Amino acid sequence: MSQQPGKPIRFNAFQMFSIGHQSPGLWTHARDTSHRYNDPAYWIELAQLLEAGRFDAIFLADVLGAYDVYQGSADAALRHGVQVPLNDPLALVPLMAQATTHLGFGVTCALTYEHPYSFARRMSTLDHLTRGRIGWNIVTGYLDSAARNLGLDRQLGHDERYDLADEYLDVVYKLWEKSWDDDAVVNDKASGVYADPARVHPINHAGRYYKVPGFHLCEPSPQRTPLLYQAGTSPRGTAFATRHAECTFVSGPSKTVVKRYVDDLRAAVRADGRDGGQLKIYAQALIVTGKTEREARAKYEDYRRHIDIEAALVLLSGWTGVDFSRYPLDATIDYIDSDAGRSALASFSQADPDRRWTVREAAQFIGLGGRGPVLVGDASQVADQLQAWQDHTGIDGFNLAFALGHESMRDVVELIVPELQARGRYRTDYVDGTLRHQLFGHGPHLPPAHAGRHVSIAPSPQSVA
Repeated sequence: MSQQPGKPIRFNAFQMFSIGHQSPGLWTHARDTSHRYNDPAYWIELAQLLEAGRFDAIFLADVLGAYDVYQGSADAALRHGVQVPLNDPLALVPLMAQATTHLGFGVTCALTYEHPYSFARRMSTLDHLTRGRIGWNIVTGYLDSAARNLGLDRQLGHDERYDLADEYLDVVYKLWEKSWDDDAVVNDKASGVYADPARVHPINHAGRYYKVPGFHLCEPSPQRTPLLYQAGTSPRGTAFATRHAECTFVSGPSKTVVKRYVDDLRAAVRADGRDGGQLKIYAQALIVTGKTEREARAKYEDYRRHIDIEAALVLLSGWTGVDFSRYPLDATIDYIDSDAGRSALASFSQADPDRRWTVREAAQFIGLGGRGPVLVGDASQVADQLQAWQDHTGIDGFNLAFALGHESMRDVVELIVPELQARGRYRTDYVDGTLRHQLFGHGPHLPPAHAGRHVSIAPSPQSVA
């Protein structure tokens, strides 16, 4: 075991309130416990395991529609359990927060289909109930099925979704940051005054997409604005992340792809006047490990036997908006512009000029751990790979998918974390404070240079006598 200098490696656990997430088909494995996803104890056990492993957060993915691009139907998604059935991830947060002290909670909410006024209250409530440990993964959505079920013929175009998102963020920033003064809550039992009306301000927002005249219903929560995550790497997604994101997630099958995303993101943030190093970037990965290399390799081959090619293509079709049932498995993937997830398709086509992926290869790849690498070996070998990925690409940490619940996370906590700690590449304890304190060493609020601190609210119209 070598002692190697370098910045600490950070972990998030990538999960979903469903029977399956990024390893379609693995729920059929005899040791998988994902069938317990409706059992509260399942999530409490996971949260306590992750906190013992000093993870930054459990990151809960979500979609608001079914994967129905493949063969033009949701039948394959239902048959193979591809992210359906699927529950509301926000309901898990108070449950897991009650069982932990420091673990953060990143929740995915698609702003395209949720009004900012009610959403701001929901997030403030969770920030209160977690004592400042909530984060929001800002997504605009990519499934037409979600748009149809919420009253639209189809989702907005890719770039227009981000135009709407920019205004959406302005609205919630005004509610979280500007509506209540720090000293608005008086809580004076003697005078009978709880909140001073002069220190609570209507935001008077009237824009292209939203009109919100009133004040925020919640008093200021520990972080005010939840920690902000974002995952888009398209040009418009990168521009959005430059203005809003404190942390971002990237996915790619090779170091070349991931490094390109990281370099583009950090350059864009610096060009916007922010410190590029202050953007925390996590890359998706799956770790398969054991007490020996032989055990890890055997486990990997065992997992691979449970990959479901059709289920993987259901995922890939939903991510990209391209029906891959129409292509032979040995056809190569070429970049096709779509209004779904552009970065998902680009990572298998244009992002790495040295690799031409076939449909079969892409399905086999994402069938175990999604769009990130699979790192296989004993603890020392996996630690070497994690360090190599971080040192080559410039990422801050990893958003860890799982093959089997909870086996994959338990292996990381029991084998990989101690190895990284011994190398000085992983923290040995949490700091006190909010999720922002855990990640940045400061808090609890947005940093002074962040766009959310600089929104302004219009004065209320003067009444006419």
